[in-house]
Amino acid sequence: MFRHSDPEVLVVGAGPVGLLAALFLEQHGVRVEIIDMHERTSQHSYALAIHPRTLRVLDDAGLIRQDLTAVAVGVGPGPFTGLRVGLMTARTLAAVLEIPVYGVCTLDVLAVGAVDSGAVQGPFHVATDARRKEVYFASYDADGGRLNGPEVHKPAAVATDEAVVGRGAMLYPDAFPDCRLPENPSAAVLARVVAEERAELYDPEPMYLRRPDTAEPHKPKRVS
Repeated sequence: MFRHSDPEVLVVGAGPVGLLAALFLEQHGVRVEIIDMHERTSQHSYALAIHPRTLRVLDDAGLIRQDLTAVAVGVGPGPFTGLRVGLMTARTLAAVLEIPVYGVCTLDVLAVGAVDSGAVQGPFHVATDARRKEVYFASYDADGGRLNGPEVHKPAAVATDEAVVGRGAMLYPDAFPDCRLPENPSAAVLARVVAEERAELYDPEPMYLRRPDTAEPHKPKRVS
C-alpha cells in the first residue's frame, strides 16, 4: 500500500494530513509513496503513532483499503487530546473511503474482552485510568452488558471486593483487590464488538465525563 517502484508523488510523514493526501491522490489514480513512516510514541505525536500502524496492519493482512467495510473507533471516556485525534483519524479514513464509522465506549470493549476470554464469570466492573488519581468506572452483567456508568470517581468512592477489569484496577489494588485482565482494550475486540453489535454503538463523537485540563484564560483583572 502506497509503495510503487515509480511513484508520481512522495508524501513525507504519515500524519493526518499526509495520509489524507495520499488516500485522496491514490483514489484519483495518482501513484503515491509515503516515506518517513517510522512509528512514533504517543508522547511525541498521537497522529504519527496511529497511521504507520494502520498501514502496516493492512499490508500484513494482505488487504487493500477497498476491502474495508467500516471503521470502528473507541469514543472514550479518555484524555481530551487523545480522543479528539483518534476520532478525527477515524472520521477522516471513513470519509475518504466512503464507509461508515462506528463508535464504542472503551469500557464496553474491555468488558466484552473479559467475558470472551473467560476472565470473569458473573457480574463485574471495569475501571480505567482517568488520571488525577481517578478512574472511569462502569458495572456489567455476566454477558458483558453495561448496567450503569461510565462515571468518573476517586477509587475509594467505588472500592469493591468484586472482580474489576482494566488498567484502573491494576493502578489501585487497595480499592480493587480482585483485578482481572484485560488491562487495556484490544483493537480486535473493538472490531468484534462492532461486527457482532455486542454493545451500544455511538456516533464518532468523544465521550467526555469532565472538562478538559486546558481552558481559555480569563480576562486579566483591572489594576487600580
